[in-house]
Amino acid sequence: MNNWLYSLYFVVIGIVSFFTQEIVTFLMLGFVIIALHNINSTLKEISKKINEKQ
Repeated sequence: MNNWLYSLYFVVIGIVSFFTQEIVTFLMLGFVIIALHNINSTLKEISKKINEKQ
């Protein structure tokens, strides 16, 4: 995923958290979503490399 998508996620999460006044909750949710996406993309790359070797 591109860096501009990360920025877009943070802007959307920031706007929602401002109106709901749940800033810490939404920021932590944003970090968790980005971390899970990075883990998922890394696992897909590893799986692709393993399938190419076989």
